[in-house]
Amino acid sequence: MVEPLKQVRSRAAVLPDQNIDTDVIFPARFLLLIDREGMDKCLFADRRLLPNGEENPDFPLNRDLYRDVRILVVGPGFGCGSSREQAVWALVDYGIRVVIGTDFGDIFAGNAKKNGLLLIRVDPETHAQIISKAETGEFFYVDLPAGTVTVNGETVCTFQLTESELHAYINGWDEMDIILNTEMPHILEFEKTHMSRQPWLFSEAER
Repeated sequence: MVEPLKQVRSRAAVLPDQNIDTDVIFPARFLLLIDREGMDKCLFADRRLLPNGEENPDFPLNRDLYRDVRILVVGPGFGCGSSREQAVWALVDYGIRVVIGTDFGDIFAGNAKKNGLLLIRVDPETHAQIISKAETGEFFYVDLPAGTVTVNGETVCTFQLTESELHAYINGWDEMDIILNTEMPHILEFEKTHMSRQPWLFSEAER
């Protein structure tokens, strides 16, 4: 499970570069790591940190105004490249729960939905307006049940979630939790049918 996500109030850091791929988000040298905890240290490692391991003062997430932000506003094509799910894990472990952009890598978007990271797609004009507000340090309020993003009470964009998607975010369900909590009746029915058709595959205790 991940931390439940219903509302988020936070400033938003801007990463405007186009096509920030998953290797930038989570460099390939960390791919042997499989424990989700601690992946925050790998996030944007080659941009967030200098070669000597110290923080890069020019990277947005290292600026005092944007420390501990939970929202990113990103350039086009964010999350393109390889399918590595660790890119999403690292973002969530760092504390990022909402990413706003015009478009995202397809596989990255699928992984985000399965791991509690909310992606919000907006048109270029709205995107520019959101960047302007983020760069002045405005606080954004993201309300998942309402499907709105507001700044100072003004709605800057809206988004839609299916009932099942909203349920997953609010309950903090990752991909396995979603399967266990929504598909269990089908799984049990399959097991029952399978057992009746091929009983020799199961012990008496299992039957």
